[in-house]
Amino acid sequence: MGYIEDLRALVGTRPLILTGVTVLVIDQHFRFLMVQSDKKWKLPGGFIEIGETAEDACRRELLEETGITIDNLQLIGVFSGKDYYTKLPNGDEYYPITLAFVTEDIRSGDLKPDDIEIQKVQFFKWSAFPKDLSLRDRQIFQSFIENLISEGRKR
Repeated sequence: MGYIEDLRALVGTRPLILTGVTVLVIDQHFRFLMVQSDKKWKLPGGFIEIGETAEDACRRELLEETGITIDNLQLIGVFSGKDYYTKLPNGDEYYPITLAFVTEDIRSGDLKPDDIEIQKVQFFKWSAFPKDLSLRDRQIFQSFIENLISEGRKR
């Protein structure tokens, strides 16, 4: 059993604060990696395990969900608060604190969904993004773009 399952055994479905990660992976054609889970497209990621760094959690989740390995992560921002409250179909409730990273450092692997959580894995051009992104993912992309614009102004 994992950390979250151990917590759930103690507290049931009551709301928890859980720390997770997500990563914006950009390929050499400036396309963005997305995964499809339960018929919804989203950024890859998951929750941090006990003793794991946020960066290692990104690498682990990305490998598990997509089959590729990455390195050199840069923090985009931290996303938290009541707007991200989640209630799962089984009744479990949580408020995530999500650390969002970006990387262009794809090291190896072939795109392949895990076929457990993830049904499809695909790179998207900015102009062809899925329309039904979650609030969190839209805000992560917005922060990423704002950071790009801000860096452009500094140069």
